[in-house]
Amino acid sequence: MTPKTAGRDHGQASLEAPLQPAGVLSGSIVLTLDGEMPVEHLLPGDRVITRDSGVAVLSSVHRHQLRTRAVRVMAGSLGDTRPDRDVLLPEDQQILIRDWRAQALFGRRQMAARIGALVDGEFITSEGVQTMVLHELRFDAPHVVYIDGLEMVAPAIRKMQQKAA
Repeated sequence: MTPKTAGRDHGQASLEAPLQPAGVLSGSIVLTLDGEMPVEHLLPGDRVITRDSGVAVLSSVHRHQLRTRAVRVMAGSLGDTRPDRDVLLPEDQQILIRDWRAQALFGRRQMAARIGALVDGEFITSEGVQTMVLHELRFDAPHVVYIDGLEMVAPAIRKMQQKAA
């Protein structure tokens, strides 16, 4: 799957930028070529393992505070050991779903979806509005990265800069 072919009739994910900046909390574990690393230890130039291209070089890690609705994903609720622990995310963080939810909700084999769209009240729950300090991974192209056992969408830095302009 490549970002250019994503979202077409092949049931592949669309790697669009989230509605608002998203990211993950401190302590989130990112899969890199140097092993599992807490997101707050990552630096530009680090090589992050991706689903779509194998490896991508991290352009930057943007840390920001955001007041947003939070969503809790219970351990194992998106597949065997996915995520590998309970995870709290901003509702606009996109994740790649590749199970029955993608077909049932979007009519596709797999789909990049806002975690807020997957709230079911039991395994994926709304935690209300919270102030969150988030770490947003940025690359030269959009990628699907492995964080806490989930496949999360990291938008391209150019898209983020264009939205800010």
